[in-house]
Amino acid sequence: MSRRVFFYVQHLLGIGHLRRAATLARALARGGVDVLLVSGGAPVPGLDVRLVSGGARFHQLPPLRARDEGLRELARLDGTPLDEAFRAARTAELVGLLRAEAPDILVTEQFPFGRTQLRFELLPLLGAAKALPRPPRIVSSVRDVLRESASAERIAQTLATFDSFFDAVLVHADPRLVALDRSFAGWAHLKDRAHYTGYVVEHEGTPTAPTDTDARDPAGEVIVSVGGGAVGGPLLRAAIAARPLTSLAGRRWRLLVGRNLPAAERAALSPGAGIEIEPARPDFTALLRNSTLSISQAGYNTVVETLIYADRAVLVPFATPRETEQTRRAGVLAERGLVQAVPAEGLDGPALAAAVERALAGRSIRSFPRCDTDGAAATAAFLASLV
Repeated sequence: MSRRVFFYVQHLLGIGHLRRAATLARALARGGVDVLLVSGGAPVPGLDVRLVSGGARFHQLPPLRARDEGLRELARLDGTPLDEAFRAARTAELVGLLRAEAPDILVTEQFPFGRTQLRFELLPLLGAAKALPRPPRIVSSVRDVLRESASAERIAQTLATFDSFFDAVLVHADPRLVALDRSFAGWAHLKDRAHYTGYVVEHEGTPTAPTDTDARDPAGEVIVSVGGGAVGGPLLRAAIAARPLTSLAGRRWRLLVGRNLPAAERAALSPGAGIEIEPARPDFTALLRNSTLSISQAGYNTVVETLIYADRAVLVPFATPRETEQTRRAGVLAERGLVQAVPAEGLDGPALAAAVERALAGRSIRSFPRCDTDGAAATAAFLASLV
């Protein structure tokens, strides 16, 4: 009988969480696991088709998102607040789906170490799982860095929830590079139930060469990327301002704006000669491999791809008072000399140009030992070992 995994994921602003969960779901399916990926965020065109073609199954809950960049409040996709009827209906659908699946393993992406706004449905989900005739093993799936909490009460609540429901936490990181104890104060309490998998990245063969002749030029170009683009406007504007101030002013700078960049932000960009602006591309990793420099935000997926394929890089983390994850990740990598970093609050053309020059004067990322990027396969193997 095939093992069955129920995998819950919720993206609120960008799509990085969903991308990583989908990569893991496909890896599980390749290993003979019957996996259902349940997503609560905005639909991503084509994702369900890619999952099914990879052998996984997909279920879309009534979607919700973060109301704004502060990520404190939830909203429907049209921006209206959630009401009790919406919460109750979504919770009932989620719990009913779990009972129908009766999985061997339940995986919650980030919770209880994040996504605490979703406690209204996740605590009933976990309770229903424990009440099944044959309760599943329950595992949390987290990134290399967690959002730091200044509240000892919040840390205690997280650990109490973990102790009540969870068997293990999978940390999708290489501890030689970024260890979870640097961002989670309760590490000592759970370290015996934590398992590092390595970073999660899609391994589907060597990236093909870009279609543009200039991108194959050994001199290369500068790739500026902002993931989905929802909060990428400041970085894109700073890159345009920085270009003439750098020794790469004669190179082509390719700005990949992402599907979620607001239309007003896109219209406000004034590229000028030598700058190309286009949507995110499927050959992104090939562009990185053939570029002189990558400039990007510091989201998990982009950083992992940068560490694998790029020569040199500048990271500009997205940051708010609540969102410290990208700042922590960029800071650790900059400390180790792999990248240069520019804090979001100090971002402008001259600051970015100075970071570009530091990156060009420093070591190539390729000169460092390669980090562990076999996280998808290791995750599949660990979950299989649980049952």
